[in-house]
Amino acid sequence: MPSLNIKFPDGTIREYQPGTKIIELLTGIKSDKLVVAARLNGQLVDLETPLRENGELQWITIDSPEGKEIYWHSTSHVMAQAAKELFPEVKLAIGPPVEDGFYYDFQKESPFTLQDLEKIENKMREIIAADLPFIRKVVTREEAYQTFREREEPFKLELLDEISEETVSLYQLGNFIDLCRGPHLPRSGYIKAFKLLSVAGAYWRGDENQPMLQRIYGTSFPTEEELQQYLHRLEEAKRRDHRRLGRELDLFSIHEEAGAGLVYWHPKGFLVRKVIQDFWTEEHYRRGYQLVFTPHIAQINLWQISGHWEYYRENMYSPIDIEGRQFILKPMNCPGHILIYKSQTRSYRDLPLRWAELGTIYRYERSGVLHGLLRVRGCTQDDAHIFCRPDQLEEELVGVLDLTRFMLKTFGIESYKVLLSTRPEKYAGTLEIWEKGTDALRRALERQEMDYQINPGEGVFYGPKIDIGIRDALDRIWQGPTIQVDFNLPERFDANYIGEDGLPYQVAMIHRTVLGSMERFFGCLLEHYAGALPLWLSPVQIKILPITHRHQEYAQKVSETLSQAGLRVEIDDRNEKTSYKIREAEIQKIPYMLIVGDREVKENTLAVRRRGGKHQGQMYLMEFCQLVSEELHSRKTVSNISLSAMGPTKENSQGE
Repeated sequence: MPSLNIKFPDGTIREYQPGTKIIELLTGIKSDKLVVAARLNGQLVDLETPLRENGELQWITIDSPEGKEIYWHSTSHVMAQAAKELFPEVKLAIGPPVEDGFYYDFQKESPFTLQDLEKIENKMREIIAADLPFIRKVVTREEAYQTFREREEPFKLELLDEISEETVSLYQLGNFIDLCRGPHLPRSGYIKAFKLLSVAGAYWRGDENQPMLQRIYGTSFPTEEELQQYLHRLEEAKRRDHRRLGRELDLFSIHEEAGAGLVYWHPKGFLVRKVIQDFWTEEHYRRGYQLVFTPHIAQINLWQISGHWEYYRENMYSPIDIEGRQFILKPMNCPGHILIYKSQTRSYRDLPLRWAELGTIYRYERSGVLHGLLRVRGCTQDDAHIFCRPDQLEEELVGVLDLTRFMLKTFGIESYKVLLSTRPEKYAGTLEIWEKGTDALRRALERQEMDYQINPGEGVFYGPKIDIGIRDALDRIWQGPTIQVDFNLPERFDANYIGEDGLPYQVAMIHRTVLGSMERFFGCLLEHYAGALPLWLSPVQIKILPITHRHQEYAQKVSETLSQAGLRVEIDDRNEKTSYKIREAEIQKIPYMLIVGDREVKENTLAVRRRGGKHQGQMYLMEFCQLVSEELHSRKTVSNISLSAMGPTKENSQGE
């Protein structure tokens, strides 16, 4: 029998007998990372796969994205086997890898308890210690049906109904069998450290009309040290959870009785939002934008012309009948801006036109994916559309990228991941205009010297885009700014301008958000700063703490002066110990506390304490205002009041 030629990553070619398992090829291979699978001729395969043909081999290690997914997915099978052995009545749904771990969905009449999770973990340890092999079996669809009918697994049968191939792959681990494409680890003993994290409810297929399942989340790592590091990060993430912070800091709420995914902004939360919006507005005016406002609903024909009804319908709400006509809650602002553009004839001299809107939109999100401010059904986009000539397109994109970077830096976000998303399978328009738009985006990124990755097939239906994922203090990526080039909507709406020659030409259009949705960005900021927002964003910037009742008059005078300077100030005049007031102010993440007692009243000073327990010492009022002014100088200045009217400084106090 002729031998097979296998090319390795280092370029060497070696001969092997047909049937040799890939795992045997690891002999003599030095790798400082655990090899969990391989890619043979471009296809991911198990290490136990036998060689059948000549090929090129690449190793999949645990530190690669595919390697992590294989490791986590294999652990989910171990968890499912353990749960099935302990609770034979449960029905198996799905158990995919997710970011930082895995989950498995089960149907079980009574809820899983913390004690159940402990039992499952102990059983998993037994399975791992047994070092059971993951055995892949390729069977016909009918054989798979027979297997899962005998095992009374209705969700697996439903999944089989959606598979068109004649054969499917099953994976067996001990007595446990699952429907799965793979690949998997060679043996359960590869799993060294794991932890089951939580249980949550989840509808089958994320559809509230389907059965409610129980989802067990977990994670696993090759070493105990890596697991402990992850668990520490997880605890820090819980501490920063914007939903908890929103409740504790009295910023916003979401009420099931009013509708899931709809945000109610409380006074302090709205104040922060207004500060963000005011800064956003000022900066847009400074950069040549004009603000517009469009209605929340429009007739269905507008969305049919735009293509949203054809390409985006699953994310739109059902039409509303008004006097025999159908209206849609808007999922986008762009068609409205095009109507404004078409309200009069535009000349080439008028362009570019930059129109921005803090526009509230409504998108249908399934209840299973709603998550605080991050996934909502109603949100406000910091949206804008630029109408320009094709020869202006690249320069406008450069300007948008410059604005985006400035805005993110201002909010303290200087690390992000940039993706250039290209044409999807389902798209509108011609290949020519897609290439033109993609090239313009690429050149703009290169002119801004921004590192980026190609994200193939992830553009929107009407054009390519730049996606910027903002990286927070825990190194997590949040969906943020997007910049899209669009030749399709102008064509659909016949949006033109009159050129120098007096003839009409189709306008080019840029869609962009520089923050994303206000809701998601607000949630990102809360978690990035763990609720301790920068001074310029804090709803209450200064808390004045009079020690006793006799110090309240002086505290009031200080408050009035600071308030006149444009600062947001509160007085805690409760009859409580000063230490208690300080602790409460720390919990509320107040940037500055001003403690006033007998000494402060007598010397006309303040005892200044910064958030985090940092004592700034005694200061005169003017000195404190100068300190605050320097901290705010790039956001909001202490203006409209003369600093000299605030009292003496150490330099001029000697003669008084």
